[in-house]
Amino acid sequence: MSSHALSASPSRLDVAGDLLTLLRDTSTEPRPDVQLEALTLAVAADLPVLLWGEPGIGKTAALNQLAASLGLPLTTVIASVHEPSDFSGLPVVGDDPAEQGVPMAPPDWAVRLVRAGRGLLFLDELSTAPPAVQAALLRLVLERRIGALRLPPGVRIVAAANPRASAADGWELSPPLANRFVHLNWTHDPEVVVRGLGGTWPRATLPRLDPGKLTEAVAFARRAVCAFLTARPALVHRLPDGETRRGGPWPSPRSWDMTLTLIAFATAAGSSRDILSLLVRGTVGDGPGLELLASLDRLDLPDPETLLADPAGAELPERGDLRQAVLDAVVAAVRARPERSRWDAAWALLARAVDTGAPDLVVVPATTLATLRREDWEVPVTIERLTSAVALSRRADRVAARVTAGAAAGR
Repeated sequence: MSSHALSASPSRLDVAGDLLTLLRDTSTEPRPDVQLEALTLAVAADLPVLLWGEPGIGKTAALNQLAASLGLPLTTVIASVHEPSDFSGLPVVGDDPAEQGVPMAPPDWAVRLVRAGRGLLFLDELSTAPPAVQAALLRLVLERRIGALRLPPGVRIVAAANPRASAADGWELSPPLANRFVHLNWTHDPEVVVRGLGGTWPRATLPRLDPGKLTEAVAFARRAVCAFLTARPALVHRLPDGETRRGGPWPSPRSWDMTLTLIAFATAAGSSRDILSLLVRGTVGDGPGLELLASLDRLDLPDPETLLADPAGAELPERGDLRQAVLDAVVAAVRARPERSRWDAAWALLARAVDTGAPDLVVVPATTLATLRREDWEVPVTIERLTSAVALSRRADRVAARVTAGAAAGR
C-alpha cells in the first residue's frame, strides 16, 4: 500500500473522535422540571444561585445545558483552585503610584465576560474554597466587581457546592456569602437521567413574563412580604445558631429583598406553587419560607367586614384551612366591635359554612362567638341548626374513631 493511501485513511484517533461526536450528539425536549424551572426563574431575576448536591448528580451538566439553551457563553471558574487576589484583582504598579494609585488588574476570564457583554459565570466547588477565597468572592457576588472591572448586566452568576460531608476538604460557607445566594437543593430524577442518557434532555427556557401583569406582580410581592414581616417582625433578621445552618439560606433584609423579587417574577410568569416554594425556602430558609407561603394564601381571603355586611351572599373558600381562617377572622372582627347586628350576621355566616362545608370547622368560632353575647341579645334561630349539625358531626367522628380503634385491635 502506498504512503499516500495510508495518509488518506483516517487514524485511530480520528475514528475515536467520530465516536465521541456521536455520543455527544444529544437533543432537548420541553419537559416539566421543577428544579430547572426554579433555576431559570432565578437566573431571569438576575439573582445569584447556589446549587447544592452530592458529587456526580449532574450540577455541572445542568449548567452547561442551561447556558446552551439560553444562548449564553459559559465561563467556569473552580473557586477552590484560585487565590483571593484572583477575585479581588492583582495590583499593578504604574509609573507613579503616589499620583495614580495602584490599579487592581482583573483575571482574563473576567475581561472576556466584559467584552462579550453577556454570559453565564459558573463558580464551581464553592464549598471547597477556603475562607479567604470566600471573603474575596463577596464583592463579586454582591457588587459584581472583579478588580477594576464591573460585570455587565447581561452576565448571570450560578455556583455549585457539595455538602461538607461529601466535599474534599470542604468548608462551611461563611454567613455573609451564603446570604447572597438563592440556595437550591439539586437532586437527580432517575427518569430524566435515563431519558437523557438515551439522548434527550429537558430543555431550559427562560420564563415567559406577562407584560400586562408586571405592575400587579410588583404590588402583590411588596404587599405579601411587607404584610408578613409586619406580623412577624422577629423574622426580619434571624442568624441561625449552628455553623452549618448559617452556611445555608436564612432571613435578613437582603434575602427578603431577593424573596420579594422572586415572588414578583413568579407571579408575572404564572409559575407553580412548587417552583415558588423552592425559591422562597431557598432564600430565607424552610421555616420562614413556609410561613410566608401560608400567608400568601390568606392575602386574597375575603374581608371580614364585607362578609358581615352580606352574609347571605358570602363566598367562602373551599379549602378547609382557608375557610377556618376566614371564620376566625369574622369572629375576631365581631370581638373588636361587638354589636347585635354584627353578632347575628356572624351566626348567619357560620350557618352558611355548615351548609357548604364540613360542620366541624365552625366548632371553635361558634364557641368563641357564643361568649361574645350580651344579656339583652336574643339567641338567633340559626344556633339551634348549628348545634344539631355540629353534634351530628362529632358523633360521626366518635363512631369513626371507634371503628378505627377496633380495626387496629383486631390486627
